[in-house]
Amino acid sequence: PREDRGPRQERGDRPDRGDRPERSDRSDRPDRSDRPDRSDRPDRTERQDRRHYEFEGIIPTEGVVEMMPDNFAFLRSSDYNYLNSPDDVYISVQQVKQFGLKTGDTVRGEVRPPREGEKFFPLTKVISINGREPDFIRDRVSFEHLTPLFPEEKFILTGRRSTLSTRVIDLFSPIGKGQRGLIVAQPKTGKTTLLKEVANAIAANHPEAYMIILLVDERPEEVTDMARSVNAEVVASTFDEPAERHVRVANIVLEKAKRLVECGHDVIILLDSITRLARAYNTVSPASGKVLSGGVDANALHRPKRFFGAARNIENGGSLTILATALIDTGSKMDEVIFEEFKGTGNMEMQLDRKIANRRVWPALDLMSSGTRKEDLLLPPDVLSRMYILRRHLSDMTPVEAMEFMHDRMSKTLNNEEFLISMNG
Repeated sequence: PREDRGPRQERGDRPDRGDRPERSDRSDRPDRSDRPDRSDRPDRTERQDRRHYEFEGIIPTEGVVEMMPDNFAFLRSSDYNYLNSPDDVYISVQQVKQFGLKTGDTVRGEVRPPREGEKFFPLTKVISINGREPDFIRDRVSFEHLTPLFPEEKFILTGRRSTLSTRVIDLFSPIGKGQRGLIVAQPKTGKTTLLKEVANAIAANHPEAYMIILLVDERPEEVTDMARSVNAEVVASTFDEPAERHVRVANIVLEKAKRLVECGHDVIILLDSITRLARAYNTVSPASGKVLSGGVDANALHRPKRFFGAARNIENGGSLTILATALIDTGSKMDEVIFEEFKGTGNMEMQLDRKIANRRVWPALDLMSSGTRKEDLLLPPDVLSRMYILRRHLSDMTPVEAMEFMHDRMSKTLNNEEFLISMNG
């Protein structure tokens, strides 16, 4: 207690505070002129933010827009066949309205890492939409209101990467920009190989065209082979996946193609096969109560027809070409019904023949049954007149003899021009 202490004077021999010697070792404080005031320093949270978001603006992204019911959207990645994935990028309602985005738009932009409480990488900047400036997109005409025309410009299938198959197709059933083609094939007639050769020829001669190969209900090893051997985007849903997935993948590929066509691009979809796609639509469509022979629902074929019918040549630029394979003689009544529904809808048809394939003559093409409507718009007049003579000559032969004759004559010449001149002689 304080009372026990004596008066301050009596506290031992300690000198009074005033008598203490001055401390010589204490130096003057340095001047604070070079240090900023505390109020001017960056806030601690701001410093943390800067450290946390140093990636902002340097993470590029590209994907296809898929709209959600609440008007926001996600950017789906092609690595996951445009299905839900951890790499999805979130697009806000405001961005969707600002840029006029629709399902299928291909967007290039930048993202930032998600903040606390956010699940996805949000889109921070849009660089281009469908390969065009974002301002261009707002004034586009929707696909349904574009004017369809007959194909007028031919895809060149001959040249550096040409094979005998592509040379035969180039003469007998030329493919134009905006063609709706059906490759009718029995099992094991080489339809997938033919599709691959056509894809390689178009990729080599028309690098400006955007090509998508859509494989529905195919074998996984064929998907890998196609992806490695063709310079195109391969989107696949293999036979071990459910029908709902086949349908979703096909829908988003079609939407992507439509958006590109709206922006004036030439797009090609090679579909293997439309029969399997129609089966998938038949599985997922709600029962209407009306069933056709073979177990096909009456309303189920409307959507695959809409897919196939989207192929068209657009007035003033842009075209969507669809080449689809249709299976026949599989032993399934359903496949026959599906083929009959699609039979008259295309404007180009290639018939593959099992008898020719059994003779190991490729392509196993039935030349008399194959052809393109309005081919006079695609072939030059001199080639057209020679083709009429050639068809007249081949009409007396059986399909096997005709193909063997063509195979023999074509293999002796380097290109189609030389072949037609040799036929003249």
